[in-house]
This record gives sequence, structure tokens and C-alpha cells, in this order.
Amino acid sequence: MITERTIKTDKIYQGKIINLRVDTVELPDKKYSKREIVEHPGAVAIVPITNNNKIIMVKQYRKPVEETLLEVPAGKLEINEEPIECAKRELLEETGYKSEDLEYILSFYTSPGFSNESISIYTARNLVKDIAQPDEDEYIEIQEYEIDELIKMIQEGNIKDAKTIISILSVKNYAKLY
Repeated sequence: MITERTIKTDKIYQGKIINLRVDTVELPDKKYSKREIVEHPGAVAIVPITNNNKIIMVKQYRKPVEETLLEVPAGKLEINEEPIECAKRELLEETGYKSEDLEYILSFYTSPGFSNESISIYTARNLVKDIAQPDEDEYIEIQEYEIDELIKMIQEGNIKDAKTIISILSVKNYAKLY
């Protein structure tokens, strides 16, 4: 197995969402290199499915790409929070729905070349309407779509968010719904 041994770690930045460190590593050929690593606590993505098989999506402005994106509800894990609990919390915060019927689909690394962020995807069914509780700096619009509409939007390049693309295609291919 090919590995890299960490010789030294320098903490560069510690923030609310991410940390940045630079690791000096020993390579398999005994040479040395530096690795810039973004540390992220992980996140969840939720595919909320209504009783009439529509998927609840959120639209929000994303400053890093200067665009409003259509996405599945999602959010960052809090310290010591289990992914399923995060999924329940984020579902309510972003959509105003609750569910006790969550099903784990899969997990993936978002960008393993420079970050340790992992996202776990869940479906949420048997939704119960409540009141949305977005973070004070979140401005979210809720919309419902048929899964085939979303797949067409992905194919046409109108959905650009990776976690959303993976979530929708995974639900279409793996969930016991469609």
C-alpha cells in the first residue's frame, strides 16, 4: 500500500467552518513534499421526498461562485454530532420539515486532493410540516421538483453543485423509491 508519513504539521488558519494546515510528508521514495490540507468536520446532504414523490430543494446564493444555486438541503456537522442527527436538524432548519424516517444512502469525499471533508447522504420521507429555522445569515427559497426534472437539469448543466448531483443520481439509482 502506498502511503505518506507525516513528518511535521503547521497550523495556518482556524476558522468557523474550516481549518488549514500544511503537512510535511515523507514520500514512498524517501523524498519530502508539502501538502496543504483543508480540515472540515464533515457534512450531510438530505433528499427530502414528499408523499407525492417530489423532492424538496433549496435555492441560495453562494458567494464563492457568485451564483444562486439549486441544491439539496445540507449542512455541517457540529462537534460530536452524529450525521443522522445533523440531517434531522438541517432538514428542519432549511426546509421547515421534520422526519423520523431517514435512510442512509452513501458517503463520499468532496475533494480528497486537498480536503478531508466527507458528506453523508440521507433520504427523508414521511415529512411533517413545521417552521423553517434558517441560520441568521441564510436566505433560502424552497422549491419542489420531480426527480426526472432534476436529472434533466443536471444533464443540461443547470444544477452545478456536486453534493446535489451525487445525491439526486444516488437516490435515482439506489433508493427504494424510483
